[in-house]
Amino acid sequence: MSEDPTWEAPEGSWASSAARRRNMQAIRSRDTKPEKLIRRLVHAQGLRYRVAARPLPDLRRTADMVFRSVKVAVFIDGCYWHGCPEHYVPPRTNSGYWSEKVLRNMERDRDTDQRLKEAGWLVLRFWEHEPSDRCADKIAATVVARRITGRHP
Repeated sequence: MSEDPTWEAPEGSWASSAARRRNMQAIRSRDTKPEKLIRRLVHAQGLRYRVAARPLPDLRRTADMVFRSVKVAVFIDGCYWHGCPEHYVPPRTNSGYWSEKVLRNMERDRDTDQRLKEAGWLVLRFWEHEPSDRCADKIAATVVARRITGRHP
């Protein structure tokens, strides 16, 4: 693969150029700014959790925050990668590949939600653009309520 930024990938390749490929590979899948801020706010409220953990050992998917004792899994979804209805903008280059990728991500998210629900978990999903303090407050309130009421298997 050439380092020339004008290089076009062969048909069927996942990146439209070497520069685009480097760009996409540099995007974090965990420890994003919104995740870190929400985690810090939840931690400040006295709650402890697992980071980037599998809620179910046999499911090869991780949640951004996992509260095992009360079976709450939290996901902070990126607007681009998870198809935010407010902010997702289809790419101009290699649009077929990237649009399919986002669609598969959305399908996997729904499948994950369903599997966790069937296993007795509560799934909380937030978009990266949502106010971090509101997300943290909702997470904390949900976890505390489940601890108090014992509403978890």
